[in-house]
Amino acid sequence: MFLRHRLVLAGCLLALSFPVWASPAQTYAFGEPAPAAKATRTVEIVMGDMSFTPKALEIKAGETVRFVLINKGQLLHEFNLGDAAMHARHQEEMLKMQQSGMLTPTAMKTAAAPMDHSSMPGMDHGASMTHDDPNSVLVEPGKTAELTWTFNKVGSLEFACNIPGHYQAGMVGKLTVSQ
Repeated sequence: MFLRHRLVLAGCLLALSFPVWASPAQTYAFGEPAPAAKATRTVEIVMGDMSFTPKALEIKAGETVRFVLINKGQLLHEFNLGDAAMHARHQEEMLKMQQSGMLTPTAMKTAAAPMDHSSMPGMDHGASMTHDDPNSVLVEPGKTAELTWTFNKVGSLEFACNIPGHYQAGMVGKLTVSQ
């Protein structure tokens, strides 16, 4: 009896740990999130309504940067690291979040229960809708947030706000990673 309980317990633990093995962490070719304590430089970025200051940044490959994001605008804004193709895909996701009512002009609503996506074309019907990508942060009006990133590859990137219409209105900046 004792052995059977141990086998059942071991089986349950194995079953509970399986999803961790089945869903690898999202990776990015240009770098990875890092703890703020690892930052070698801090860059302050002010978000206005439809603008970033500064509009361009130079980063060295291998550098870990702590971005301090200050939203001085009247609207919710996003700071998202990526290339133009990543931003285009993320803008589609953000539009769906806005259409669902989760994204308002000044805040991101949190749902107590997962949303039903069965009526939303193109959405993974088993997934809950969240804004939790490690290369992105939302900043409400009058608030400050941080994102720390290690850049591991030379290239051209953008930092952008992908809330519907913001990128198109010019809320995008150039980020150059050099040797």
